[in-house]
Amino acid sequence: MSWNLNDLQGRVYPIIDPVTRWLVRRGVHPNLITTSGFAVTVLAGFMYGIDHVRTAGFFVLLGGAHDIFDGRVARLSGLQSKFGAFYDSVLDRMSEVVIYIGLISLYNQYEMSLLNIGMIYMIVLAMAGSLIISYSRARAETLGLDCSVGLMQRAERIVLLGVGSLIFGLSWDGLVLSGIIVIFAILTNTTAIHRIIWVHQQAAGVPLDE
Repeated sequence: MSWNLNDLQGRVYPIIDPVTRWLVRRGVHPNLITTSGFAVTVLAGFMYGIDHVRTAGFFVLLGGAHDIFDGRVARLSGLQSKFGAFYDSVLDRMSEVVIYIGLISLYNQYEMSLLNIGMIYMIVLAMAGSLIISYSRARAETLGLDCSVGLMQRAERIVLLGVGSLIFGLSWDGLVLSGIIVIFAILTNTTAIHRIIWVHQQAAGVPLDE
C-alpha cells in the first residue's frame, strides 16, 4: 500500500474498542451501522453538490469510520454473516458512486469552463478506476487469490479525499480538491492495472479447477 494502513489500524483499534464494546453491549446490529454509514456518505455527496466541501469532507471521514465499526462489531458480537459481508461490499460501492456524483455536481456549474469539463472527465475516470479496483479483488477472491495489492485502495481514497476536503475545502480556487481528483483518476486505474498484472503472475496457466 502507499501508506501503512494495516499498522495504522493496529493503533486505532485499541482507541476505538471501548466504543465498539459499547455498541456490542447495546445490541447494535452491524448491518445497522453499515446502513447508517451509507446514509452519512449520501449526505457527504449532497454537500459536495451544494459546494459545502469542508462539511462533505467531514461526512466522508465519518462514513469511513462506520466502515471500521461495522466490521469490528460483527466480529466481537459473533454476528458475522455472508449476507452482512455482501451487504457491506454493495453499500461501499454505492457510497463511492454517490460521492463521485456529488463531485460531478460540484464541477457541473451553469457557466462551465473548459477546466470544469476536464475535471468531470477526471471524476468519471476516478470512479471507473475505483469500481474496477473493488471488482478485481472480488473476482480474484472467487479464484482463491487475495488480490489486495495497489496504491489507491478504498481506505486510502477515503482518508485522502476526506482530509483534503475538510482542511482545504475550495481554497485556492479548489486547486487541492482538483489535485486529489486527478491523483485518483491516475492511481485508481494504475492500481487496477497492477492487480491485473499481479493476478496474471499468480494464475496464468492455472486451470480453473485448481
